[in-house]
Amino acid sequence: MHNSLIFDIKRYAINDGPGIRVVIFFKGCNLHCAWCHNPESISPKVEKMYAPAKCIKCGSCVAACPENAITLTPNGISTDPNLCKSCGRCAEVCPTRAIEMSGKAMTVPEIMDIIEKERIFFDQSGGGVTFSGGEPLIHSKMLIELLDECRKRKIHTAVDTAGNVSTKIILEVAKRTDLFLYDLKMMDSDLHKKWVKSTNEKILQNLKVISEAGAHVIIRIPLIGGVNDTIQNVEQTAKFISELAGGKKEVNLLPYHSIAQNKYMKLGKSDDFEMLMEPDKNILTRAISIFEEYGVNASVGG
Repeated sequence: MHNSLIFDIKRYAINDGPGIRVVIFFKGCNLHCAWCHNPESISPKVEKMYAPAKCIKCGSCVAACPENAITLTPNGISTDPNLCKSCGRCAEVCPTRAIEMSGKAMTVPEIMDIIEKERIFFDQSGGGVTFSGGEPLIHSKMLIELLDECRKRKIHTAVDTAGNVSTKIILEVAKRTDLFLYDLKMMDSDLHKKWVKSTNEKILQNLKVISEAGAHVIIRIPLIGGVNDTIQNVEQTAKFISELAGGKKEVNLLPYHSIAQNKYMKLGKSDDFEMLMEPDKNILTRAISIFEEYGVNASVGG
């Protein structure tokens, strides 16, 4: 039986596929987007998140740590990363939840039990379950088990992916999911590598392949000011999408926001947070017009 780390489960979601959904967030990603709004999703390991503002300096975590990795300071706690084994004892005893552990190993039956409890909302709204991340396709064995189980139970499924996996894997998933929410960052491969730490050839090729296979795909484009909101990139993206097989594709434009900064601070990675710009509203309007010119229906949000 397979298990994977899950870092969040979001109920009553309305922006991750049709209807009311439950979203299962797998931990671990093979991209590293500068604008990532879920930085706790990147590492495939359990991580400690610490919010100093919630800490009452009671010392419970210090006493509970079996590795003596935690020290109480005037500014809160300090954790020695060389000693910490991420066992989670500190989070278990923290009275204010100033310490939380991101990542819990879960099995297919455990996840299906959670999904089943939400079925009443699926049935009434035409919703279902969305598997997200991180990158769910790097957990392909467990993901495929979950998709097969959902299909047996007639539960609508969506997979939110950046497509940076082998074509064999994404085609196996395409046989089993009802919908792909496909993240497309930018068309220039060099810029993609600069901002995402990976080239985009495999991503673009896999989008072509699943479109040719007849998969239902909604393309989601994070739009970041000064990064990928140029007219050139928007036009190249619109042209590429318009030429995909399988009929017209729906596009969701997702404007950048900086609300993830607090998460980086909790992870002790505030230096990794890049204060990027939100796209100008006029650019969003122009982008929608460009997609329309190429026969692609684009909207903000989704």
